[in-house]
Amino acid sequence: MALALVKAIGALAAVLTTLCWVPQALKIIRDRETRAISLTATTLSALGVLLWLVYGVAIADAPLIGSSAATFAITATILALKIRHG
Repeated sequence: MALALVKAIGALAAVLTTLCWVPQALKIIRDRETRAISLTATTLSALGVLLWLVYGVAIADAPLIGSSAATFAITATILALKIRHG
């Protein structure tokens, strides 16, 4: 597979997996309702993304660092709101 295609697939994957959390975060911020959100799943997701960020820094991969930082910010916000609002 051509390197440009591989990079494009990676970039699209990063954008989609980051943006998928935005509607959830906006809904929680707007409604202040988190009962349907699993604390365990959200915690594991935030920790997983944090580890991807650490890995990206370790291998100096800018796209991985950027997407992981953005995703971690969103999932950490959701986690904080889940803890705050139950």
